[in-house]
Amino acid sequence: MSSRTGKTRMARKIRKARKGKARKRKEQTKGTTPKFPIHI
Repeated sequence: MSSRTGKTRMARKIRKARKGKARKRKEQTKGTTPKFPIHI
């Protein structure tokens, strides 16, 4: 059986990785450019 601390750490890691995925997917399909100006 895994410890409560281990479960918490893993859950946090997963949650952190999932953050912003919906936004990234939306931008990818829409083909948007970044908000900041691109320097050449």
